[in-house]
Amino acid sequence: MAEYEDSFLKQVLARTKVIAMVGLSPDPLRPSYFVGRYLSLKGYRVIPVNPKAAGQRLFGEVTVGSLAEAGPDVDMIDIFRRSEAVPGIVEEALEVYPGLRTVWMQIGVEHAGAADMAQARGVDVVQNRCPKIEHQRVFGELRKAGFATGVISSKL
Repeated sequence: MAEYEDSFLKQVLARTKVIAMVGLSPDPLRPSYFVGRYLSLKGYRVIPVNPKAAGQRLFGEVTVGSLAEAGPDVDMIDIFRRSEAVPGIVEEALEVYPGLRTVWMQIGVEHAGAADMAQARGVDVVQNRCPKIEHQRVFGELRKAGFATGVISSKL
């Protein structure tokens, strides 16, 4: 797993405003739904990208079928797809988002070639990480709940 400085992850998450989440499921039992919901509750505009769910509303946004339909304001893409799909997604994102600053690949998703392609264009890349988990960790939300210290009440 790639290592990232906490300061880098915090900077990426703090500067991000609009996230196109590729593979966001409308099923509330899917991990992508949890992540999208959490990020939207934290003030991010999360644009769902899922051709099978196009037209459905999630977190105040209409699900779109492709990155090109998400509008030009996206500054981060979050990829919930298999690693082999990543190059095409990154190519499209680099083409349609002039202000793209971050390509984020979810836990279990990595692609060195796509990462190199994005970085060559000045785009930051995070692989094999979850922005929800990292947000909770670097902004101290897990410590507030007692998880970071291992001190969790048995009265829960």
